[in-house]
Amino acid sequence: MRNYLTIVFIVGILVLVVVFGYRKISRQINQVPKPQLVEAAVFSKLAKDENNFLLDVHIPEQTHIPGTKKFIPFDKISENSDQLPDDKNTPILVYCRSGNMSKIAAQKISQLGYTKVYDLKGGIDGYKESNVEVKIYPSSQDLGEVIYGDVATTTFTLTNFSQASLKITGISTSCGCTKAGMEKKELKAYETAEIKVSFDPAVHKDDTDLGDLIRTIYIETDNPNFPRLTSNITAKVIKGN
Repeated sequence: MRNYLTIVFIVGILVLVVVFGYRKISRQINQVPKPQLVEAAVFSKLAKDENNFLLDVHIPEQTHIPGTKKFIPFDKISENSDQLPDDKNTPILVYCRSGNMSKIAAQKISQLGYTKVYDLKGGIDGYKESNVEVKIYPSSQDLGEVIYGDVATTTFTLTNFSQASLKITGISTSCGCTKAGMEKKELKAYETAEIKVSFDPAVHKDDTDLGDLIRTIYIETDNPNFPRLTSNITAKVIKGN
């Protein structure tokens, strides 16, 4: 009789452990944040904030929404998790062409612990219907410390996110120390082009370009809604030893 009670007691303890363990796991699963499926208007507003992480997951690779920071194939999220922000509270905006691939990718990103994941409803196809942009990305580039006498270089991306072709009618800068150029002067609908920028603080051969500086790049186009685009470079110019 005593052995029987002992066995019943042990079995009871095991049942309780299993039940409470299952409940704990269930709570943890339920606590995993789910991606938010958002309309194009909401997604567009979020995408304009450069602090947010805009991610294209469509394969094959397509023309990105202006401001896109990374392209990772929807089925390669885990393998490329090091390309995602370190801060798990960073808003991540995920999109593809129609919404099918982004749904899978957004769920995977949420499972990695990211708390603010937004999935574009209808994908880029639906987004194009209500969003027309001609944009330079990023809006500003920091060159860091530049030694007087050295030439620093960087690049920007110009995206023609519209159904009409785009002609570049002018390229200029705010100072002779900064030069900008583009090999491609006409962009088709939803096409991108690279803007190459160089900064030579010693071009004037005096101390006018020392210290903390901001220089502006101007791109003029034939699109009446986006006739002039601007972006900046910043730098701290110091004399070498």
